[in-house]
Amino acid sequence: MRLCSFVHEGRNGYGVVNGDRVVDLSTLRSGAWPTLRDLVASRNLMEVCSTALAQGGGLRLETITFAPVIPQPEKIFCVGLNYHDHMLETKHKPTAYPTLFSRFADSQCGHNARLVMPDISSQFDFEAELAVIIGRPGRDIPSDTALDHVIGYACYNDGSVRDWQIHTTQFLPGKNFPGTGAFGPYLVTADEVADPQNLTITCRLNGETVQSANTSDMIHSVAALIAYISRFTPLSPGDVIATGTPGGVGFTRVPPLFMKKGDVVEVEIETIGMLRNHVVQESSLKVA
Repeated sequence: MRLCSFVHEGRNGYGVVNGDRVVDLSTLRSGAWPTLRDLVASRNLMEVCSTALAQGGGLRLETITFAPVIPQPEKIFCVGLNYHDHMLETKHKPTAYPTLFSRFADSQCGHNARLVMPDISSQFDFEAELAVIIGRPGRDIPSDTALDHVIGYACYNDGSVRDWQIHTTQFLPGKNFPGTGAFGPYLVTADEVADPQNLTITCRLNGETVQSANTSDMIHSVAALIAYISRFTPLSPGDVIATGTPGGVGFTRVPPLFMKKGDVVEVEIETIGMLRNHVVQESSLKVA
């Protein structure tokens, strides 16, 4: 099944996709689960979706504005340098443990939303990534059962403001400008993904393929990431792990290739779908 969060006629909602429509789930049972994260935490998601799909109807997809799949995750973990080819192009060496940093919820935007290039930088880079959404809570999760804690997957563009990212060895500043990370369009439930370590992942900039790889090239697998992260912090329903980007990013190219105002960037992952965003300049959004 495919689920999304959205805004419709000024109201926040979420639902399950049924063809060209989305069946609104946010008003069910007197709004018992106001957000998709709440429904995921209830462990009723599959039952509620099946019932809603049987009833049919819903809002036409073209009438909604997509929000990030999970608009307000409790935690967003991002993984750096997690593909062999990306490790090579950045001239780093593999590490025994994952390189982790955090994103804030307000740094995210949804499918078809405006990806915002900050005025103080011209080094806005693309990063196609597979996002993992946690469905079942856990701490000290063994790697051999880690995928049982996943409710689904989505596309992620971990847009990076490179000059701010390299101010120090900590990536945090360059990853948290508002509206720089795209997340969507759908949460595709885990039962539809046979193997998260065998998915083609592609990024296109203005129709030209700039990244093309397979998730089998990950250094630390989805299961290994869940096991490692859950050793130092509990994982909660709705938590997000952006699992890293493959090679081909803009700042390693000669000359560098960065996103600019007017660009269209797409992240497509086999089975998961395609996330599209238009790049805008931050100053164009400011009210005089």
